[in-house]
Amino acid sequence: MITDDVLDKWIAEEGEILRRVRAGAGAGVAGREQIGKLSGLQVMEAMLAGKLPIANMAKTLDFGAIAVGPGTAIFQGSPTADHLNPMGTVHGGWISTILDSALGTAILTQLPAGVGYTTANLTVRYLKPLTPAVVRVRAYARATALGGREAFAEARLLGPDQLVYAEARAECRVMGPPPVKSYQD
Repeated sequence: MITDDVLDKWIAEEGEILRRVRAGAGAGVAGREQIGKLSGLQVMEAMLAGKLPIANMAKTLDFGAIAVGPGTAIFQGSPTADHLNPMGTVHGGWISTILDSALGTAILTQLPAGVGYTTANLTVRYLKPLTPAVVRVRAYARATALGGREAFAEARLLGPDQLVYAEARAECRVMGPPPVKSYQD
């Protein structure tokens, strides 16, 4: 059963972040000069504060980061009719994408300035069909291991009633700063 209190709180938190983002940097891509000296956690905190742009994809798919901390990330999304598969449930790709975003962000919050990541392996286990009747969902992710060039995280996708719709695990490749190349005309 969805509790109105939880859902109201989630929607209010989302609204506050959207107000900051819209009043600030909006959606887009941050430049290297904006993020080059920031840790992954600092980058995400700046995005949530509206000081750096959020990813365009978050706007397109109607989800985004709600909270971050060292090794953790919470993403929230609105599953709508635009995300349905032909069977009338939310497409697994939308579910995978919100989970992948939360997983990667949990890892990013552990990385120092100038270091990035890319998903190498994503495993999603779908536990319950998701429909737009569930007005909001949250992906709770945490980094579980970081060492050398590999990092691991796990996440769960829950509704306001705390039902778990999916679980996921990710392995990410950690990448140092790219080499500087110069191009001549």
